[in-house]
Amino acid sequence: MAKGQDTNHSDFEIQFYEGLLKKKPDFVEALSVLGDLYTRKGFYAQGMEIDQRLSRLKPQDPIVLYNLACSYSLLKDMDKAIKTIQQAIAYGYDDFHHLEQDSDLDNLRHDSRFQEYFLKVKDKKAKQP
Repeated sequence: MAKGQDTNHSDFEIQFYEGLLKKKPDFVEALSVLGDLYTRKGFYAQGMEIDQRLSRLKPQDPIVLYNLACSYSLLKDMDKAIKTIQQAIAYGYDDFHHLEQDSDLDNLRHDSRFQEYFLKVKDKKAKQP
């Protein structure tokens, strides 16, 4: 698909999911897709709003919390990004390889507080049988 067509397709998808959510505001799957679409388009503030809504609907979901941490990182709110990634890991997020590669977390990975925390978590996981 050509770049212009891809942009039009994304815009259509955003409109589609926004319409679904007007009818059913707590439709978790639609919120998840819309949050991802916003982030891919560079609409980080809108993506964060969606991730915050999802975290209220699914407060212990490690993937939801991970995505919220990504949004905070993209918006350079390191205090909230660190707190939220810690919650995600506490609730079971354990794809550390992805976490180390995900460009949405670049800002977070440069924070010394996160670096110290993450080393401890990885060390603890490595020691588990």
